[in-house]
Amino acid sequence: MHNADNGQDEVLVDVAYATNDVQTLVTLKLPAGATVGEAIEASGLLIHFPEIDLAVNPVGIFGKACPLDREVKAADRIEIYRPLRHDPKEARRQRAVKK
Repeated sequence: MHNADNGQDEVLVDVAYATNDVQTLVTLKLPAGATVGEAIEASGLLIHFPEIDLAVNPVGIFGKACPLDREVKAADRIEIYRPLRHDPKEARRQRAVKK
């Protein structure tokens, strides 16, 4: 992998998205200084999964939320998250009522 800190001008990153049926991981070589949003756009996932709306779907790197304008680093795994279908607190309350 190339790292911009070592004087290289490219970084290698992964972009991940999963549905109930499919898990997709795309590896990309991007110019140093590329952002999370640019990586997602370059991955082609927005075309293959039109339900992704970056105004709605949160994104992160290795499980930690981040903004679309965050600069990517070599070996980052950029993740596109799906919105929660149910509020976890409300789901627990409903399960407790059923018991």
